[in-house]
Amino acid sequence: MTTSEAHGEVHAAAPAASGDDVPATDDRDPAQALTAMVDHVLALAATWTVWDGTPAHVDDRVHTPHKAVRRVADHLVDHLAELEARLVGERPLPDHWHASATTTPADLAPFTQEDLDEARSRLGRLARMWANRLSALTEEQLDHSPGEGWTFRQLAFHLTGSTYYADAVGDLGGTR
Repeated sequence: MTTSEAHGEVHAAAPAASGDDVPATDDRDPAQALTAMVDHVLALAATWTVWDGTPAHVDDRVHTPHKAVRRVADHLVDHLAELEARLVGERPLPDHWHASATTTPADLAPFTQEDLDEARSRLGRLARMWANRLSALTEEQLDHSPGEGWTFRQLAFHLTGSTYYADAVGDLGGTR
């Protein structure tokens, strides 16, 4: 996995790559693997209401609770848009995310119980949308997907790497 992939910066319609650039898959159901990723992120997020405002510095990036939630959500939205476009024979729209290199003033805000509630709603709904879509696809569609880029199975497993953002903030020992 390249550094940019680890940071979730592979963009829609990435050309099919060879070797280490292709996301590894395994025998897990891709829908379950993706929802497990979101469950992991939300379990860590449950500890972030005690965050003291000090960003974590990991892999030359700045990480905060809000940024972690934003990046996971952006990554899920970006690749869901790619999947849906490819299913109907369209070329995915290019994204204009600022990615993980950018930390916004909103990323530095305190992470409150209300923020956690919203993260649970937002990421929970996105995970459900992904799970519904992936579960509706045949094995053939998962492994021989239309359009340019990774297969839909590979996209789902690539997204499981989004735990990177939450893991960078870590478990802050708050109540769960």
